Amino acid sequence: MTSSQAAPAAVKILIAGGFGVGKTTMVGAVSEVAPLRTEEYLTRASIGVDDLAGVDQKDTTTVALDFGRITVSSELVVYLFGTPGQERFWFMWNDLVNGALGGVVIADTRRLESSFASIDFFESRGIPFVVAINCFHGQNTRSAAEIRDALDLDPQVPLLVGDVRERPFGRDALLALVDHLMSLPAEVEPVPAG
Repeated sequence: MTSSQAAPAAVKILIAGGFGVGKTTMVGAVSEVAPLRTEEYLTRASIGVDDLAGVDQKDTTTVALDFGRITVSSELVVYLFGTPGQERFWFMWNDLVNGALGGVVIADTRRLESSFASIDFFESRGIPFVVAINCFHGQNTRSAAEIRDALDLDPQVPLLVGDVRERPFGRDALLALVDHLMSLPAEVEPVPAG
């Protein structure tokens, strides 16, 4: 970059959701660079602390954040920050949200209740978000209307259904967030965390 070139504008997006819903997977699927991951192996110390119901094959967990990047153009870069899912690491969310334009909440229909905290987090701060239902292995036993009702989503919050392992679905979730942000009235701005 020469001194006459301006640095690209940066946009920060959070990828949030409960434990084991696919946040790390989505960041890895859409990032143009190898994502930074802060995963550690689950140990005996997590027995009785981390609920492995529905994710009993999971053997690692994010303890701080996941980080990925998407260069949209020479003028725009999107930074993705995946949040940790376990309640004991939620204190990280307050730092990660600073400067975020919006978020993607990933939910698993086998454990929808694990996404309530993420939805509440964004709603309480006035930060726009979309919900991406991760259908593990293409399995989804609920209709979009049932999911929307169970999550008590406002009608204007976009809801997508797919597999976060697939790059096109992750891309579509991010584009849905951009569309959602663009549809908001100009006077509505996310409230910075403080």
